[in-house]
Amino acid sequence: QVQLVESGGGLAQPGGSLRLSCAASGFTFSSYTMNWARQAPGKGLEWVSGILRDGSEIHYADSVKGRFTISGDNAKNTLYLQMNSLKPEDTALYYCAAGTVVGLGDLEVWGQGTLVTVSS
Repeated sequence: QVQLVESGGGLAQPGGSLRLSCAASGFTFSSYTMNWARQAPGKGLEWVSGILRDGSEIHYADSVKGRFTISGDNAKNTLYLQMNSLKPEDTALYYCAAGTVVGLGDLEVWGQGTLVTVSS
């Protein structure tokens, strides 16, 4: 069964850090371009970051550039998102997704999401 399962969300204070994980099963995630996206309460889906299947390119949304880092562990079939200097506006449900491009187009597999709340 093809599946993505996110974890690592929770409550963080402004300026704090969290690391999200996305475990892939049923497929080799290094064969796909992997993305993180988020949806804040009452807002639409926002692309956050993506990494090409060979790791040769990494891209970030301007809103997270310099604060978030995407990475992958092929041996563990797991994608990560290290989030530093968190802001209240980073509060959202975070999803990982597998597809063929960086961005929200042509994403074939989605996780169920993990909730990140940034609040003092």
